Amino acid sequence: MTQPPQQPPHPDEPSNTPPGAPNTPPAPPAGGFGAPQDPPPGGFGQPTPPPADPFGKQPQQPPAAPPQPPAAPQDAPAGGYGTPPPPAPGSYPTPPAPQPNGYGYPQAPQPGYGYPQGPGQHGRPGMPQQAYGYPTQPMQPQYGAPQPGGSGGTGGKKFSTQMQIIVAAAVAVVLIIGAGVIYAATSGDGGKDEASSSGSTGGEGKGGEDSGLAGGSEKVPANTKSKVAFQVPQPVVKDIVQVEGSWLTDKAYVKTGIDGINGYDRDKGTKLWSVPLPGEMCTTSRHVSKDYKTAILFRETKPTKEKKYPACDQVGVIDLAAGKLLWSKSVTSATGGDRPVTFDEVTLSGTTVAAGGTSGGAAFKLADGAELWKPKTGADGCYDRGYAGGEALAVVRKCGTYDSPQLTVQALNPTTGAPLSSYQMPAGVEYAHIVSTKPLVVAADVGDTAGDGSGISDFFSLDAATGKLKVRIPADAEKYAGDCDSTEVEKCQNMAVGNNRLYLPTERHDGTSEYGDTNEVVAFDLDTGKLLGGRADAGDRNILTPLRMDGTSIIAYKEAPYDKGGQVVSIDGETFKQTTLMENPDDEAIRKAEKRFSVGSAELLYSDGQFYMAAPAVHKPSSYSPDEKVYLVVAYGTG
Repeated sequence: MTQPPQQPPHPDEPSNTPPGAPNTPPAPPAGGFGAPQDPPPGGFGQPTPPPADPFGKQPQQPPAAPPQPPAAPQDAPAGGYGTPPPPAPGSYPTPPAPQPNGYGYPQAPQPGYGYPQGPGQHGRPGMPQQAYGYPTQPMQPQYGAPQPGGSGGTGGKKFSTQMQIIVAAAVAVVLIIGAGVIYAATSGDGGKDEASSSGSTGGEGKGGEDSGLAGGSEKVPANTKSKVAFQVPQPVVKDIVQVEGSWLTDKAYVKTGIDGINGYDRDKGTKLWSVPLPGEMCTTSRHVSKDYKTAILFRETKPTKEKKYPACDQVGVIDLAAGKLLWSKSVTSATGGDRPVTFDEVTLSGTTVAAGGTSGGAAFKLADGAELWKPKTGADGCYDRGYAGGEALAVVRKCGTYDSPQLTVQALNPTTGAPLSSYQMPAGVEYAHIVSTKPLVVAADVGDTAGDGSGISDFFSLDAATGKLKVRIPADAEKYAGDCDSTEVEKCQNMAVGNNRLYLPTERHDGTSEYGDTNEVVAFDLDTGKLLGGRADAGDRNILTPLRMDGTSIIAYKEAPYDKGGQVVSIDGETFKQTTLMENPDDEAIRKAEKRFSVGSAELLYSDGQFYMAAPAVHKPSSYSPDEKVYLVVAYGTG
């Protein structure tokens, strides 16, 4: 979908080597991509027609033979439905001929930031360019109206009552056809799987008067224009150092550094506390308990010449409010021996911390680290690949051989580890990713068909109580921009689950401006798998990325073109109306710092009028610009 392919590690080796340095967006060429353009007619955020069939199947076709209007006493002139010249008075509208490529008129492929331009680009080797499938203008019926003295078949005479009835019937037919083609599936009653253009942008940089948002706890600030609250410089390192992990409490912004974990004042950035760690951070849980505790996984020692990457065998819990490492420990394998288990992932669900990996797994009490359970292992070579937490606990269990793996997704009792239900993934799935545990939603690349390194060709909506498949949702990687780490179980991003829906961004595609791309956020029903009516449009030269749910609303980051600051918006989960929560400065230096954070990998947190952007890894200074200021964290505030 958006990320380049990654080479998965051998299953016998841990997949916790530090990632590459964050990507730095290239400077746009003069007058090139993203250059300022006049707004399109009708203003920003006008509805656009729905996308092509979301499931990557044959595009849906308009009616092969639309009903024809009644025969007229005079021959209808050429033109009619949707043609630029107005029809002659008294003419009958003519429905459009069926198009060979489904909805609307096909567009020629246009070079754009989000499209492959040749072999090896965007992680899709040798892919041909594809037109996204949006018509440039919605088809609107053109209706002829009788005009005094007109000559369009009436000879300037008034319509008779019978003639008026005939014309009215013809108009009604075309209205029905036009509405059916353009706005199908808005009722959600089994219509076409197409998104309608019911999304709106909302929000105009003002707050205060109507600061309440339906369905969530976030409020619109009195002034949505933000300022830089503080910046944390990137520490100087000789290589690449993993610094994954950032969290929020009511008072602190907490971020992993190269020597430990640091708490900063949410508003000023003043360091409140620091917790040193014996080794580098490996990975963390995104989940935080109600009393601000979270789980971490780190290396036993710092790197040495003899041991550049010490094992990730230390599981611990940090009290984010007090700034303390409450406990840490390692465990031995359930199969025996005294060698510590190397973990790949860690998560938190309720009062249970669960860590898993290729060499074993274990669960602990959040409060004191007491061991709760270990997964069963046997001669069949099965093991718990990784866990996902949050409101419930689930696991991806892997059996079989390297060449022929068999994955099972299980809902677990967090206290005992006993399976509550099981679902066997289809053959051809090497890695499965748990997007949400309640409801239980799994993503996978079935048969490596995604072809773009996103890890997603399909989503699986499961009944956690029975283990039965509710629906499988194909998600064409050419159309949708979700992303899951190639090997890890609980590292999916650019999507949100709530309201029994999966909210997913579309890939970047051409907008109406000459330069710059756009996209939308759409929703799939987790019971039926249908693409629901309605969508949130990013608007020209903007890209929307869901960050998290806020009640029934979605908090999303709106990536702006090179000459503008980004935004944070709230999207109503039902109406798709957008409300602006934050608008970042357009100042060149501030823009440059903001755009160094790649939306696909950066840690982005928003809460109560404050927005934090952080890097998951730091690297040695660039030899091309060694004096350039690079930040580990940039924080914005509207207060």
